[in-house]
Amino acid sequence: MDQRGSVLLLGGSGQAGSDTAALLRRRYPELPLTIAGRNPARAQRVADELGGATAATVDLARGDLGLPDGEQYAAVVATLWDSRLNGLRFAQDRGVPYVSLSSGMIDIAPEVTAAAQRPAAAPVLMASHWAAGVITLTALAWAEEFRRVDTIRVGAILDKDDAGGPAGLADLARWAEVTSAGYARRDGVFAWSGAADARVELRSLDGTTVTGQTIPILDVTSLALATGAPDVEFAFAVGESAGSRRGDGPSVEVRVELEGAGPADTPLSVSRYLVHPHGQRPLTSLGLAMGIERLLGLRGEAVAPGFYTPETLLEPVHVVEQLADAGTIFVDA
Repeated sequence: MDQRGSVLLLGGSGQAGSDTAALLRRRYPELPLTIAGRNPARAQRVADELGGATAATVDLARGDLGLPDGEQYAAVVATLWDSRLNGLRFAQDRGVPYVSLSSGMIDIAPEVTAAAQRPAAAPVLMASHWAAGVITLTALAWAEEFRRVDTIRVGAILDKDDAGGPAGLADLARWAEVTSAGYARRDGVFAWSGAADARVELRSLDGTTVTGQTIPILDVTSLALATGAPDVEFAFAVGESAGSRRGDGPSVEVRVELEGAGPADTPLSVSRYLVHPHGQRPLTSLGLAMGIERLLGLRGEAVAPGFYTPETLLEPVHVVEQLADAGTIFVDA
């Protein structure tokens, strides 16, 4: 493999970072990886477990990230919130791809502006979708059965014991502090709604109902603009998953419903569950790994500088195939 430089994983010793690194290592045994974190011992432990990886101590408050001079990097992957955008600037200055995961829809304005001001500097993948975009790509794969999509409803149930590590929990707390409002596309209009109007009941595969709400998340805009559907919402709930109720440990369930017209212009609807028995971590790491391999040209051509979202880089049907290979189960509702 002619890969110049190492893939720098900011927060690489956390849950999302270490899972993504492990998946990349399985797929590309010779790909250089740098596990960067604030805790040197933890980063070194993850690097040692991977094999062929190096550990680094990172300081996101510094423009140089506190990394040694002269090191070459093939990409910068922020698996935690790059609050000062020093990781993005670091990648732009070196002309290498950058991936973000934790901005959330309410935090993306600085990132969008930074990418727009230097569009020729580097490829920037904004993957702050649910599970790094794999749910949106799955919905788009199923939307290919339609001639016209009118409505898309996604409902994700996350187990209360599967909310992520410290960085993931901090993201959830930050977003909840900023707003409790809902966000959706209604009759072609992207609009906010009060917390009371945003409440929905999500039905688990085993029939149990969990209270959630529609949320401001990039999946809404990606799905709406990719399909043209005038009505799109993404609802989210945290509770006890079906896996935990069975005593098998935290699982994750995402119900995707599409309504519209089929090829013969007759009414068509699809309602399916995407379930992973090991929770959301395998989904997120797969989404990140697929984005990284696409940016680097490990699958397909390397990506030119610009600003991207997951659906602009990844093929929906291929994503569904990879999800199935990773142990995801698809069940008709």
